[in-house]
Amino acid sequence: MHGHIFMLLKRYVQTQYDHSTWLKLMNNAGLEKLEFDHKTVYPDKHIYDLVGQAAEMTGLSAGELQEKFGEYLVPDLMFMYQKHIQPEWKTLDMIENTEMTMHKQVRSEHTENSPPVLKVQRLGENELVIDYVSSRRMSGLAVGIVRGLATYFDEADRIDVLPTTSEDGEQVSIHVRRR
Repeated sequence: MHGHIFMLLKRYVQTQYDHSTWLKLMNNAGLEKLEFDHKTVYPDKHIYDLVGQAAEMTGLSAGELQEKFGEYLVPDLMFMYQKHIQPEWKTLDMIENTEMTMHKQVRSEHTENSPPVLKVQRLGENELVIDYVSSRRMSGLAVGIVRGLATYFDEADRIDVLPTTSEDGEQVSIHVRRR
């Protein structure tokens, strides 16, 4: 997983809790000597260890934590990829275009990175299905990002997000509908 995600996770923990919580989380995950940087790709095991420890510390499930973090990521992602975003896009348009814009960019610039594959099928003007495919099994993050996009585009009260398969699978179907 790209170091930038770890750096954002650190900031998330520090803003939602505090710096000592981050230090405790790193220590409990056995990563206390590691300092993440944005140019390095780290083993996926590190993110699993951190999320697992966070789940133990908070009493929330790993999926719930991934969703909360996904929502938190959206403003940073929108800033990072702003040159790929059309001004008229809203939530469903962003989802529909993520694979061929942002993910394509990540794969071309950082060949060692492997963002999930998003196979998006638009069912109509106000509805789509995302087939999330990733060996990381972190679809909770994708669900959180969808909810974060809805908030970002002021559509949170009109967007329904429903995973229609097990959220911890390698392939997860997520139904998104604008009311």
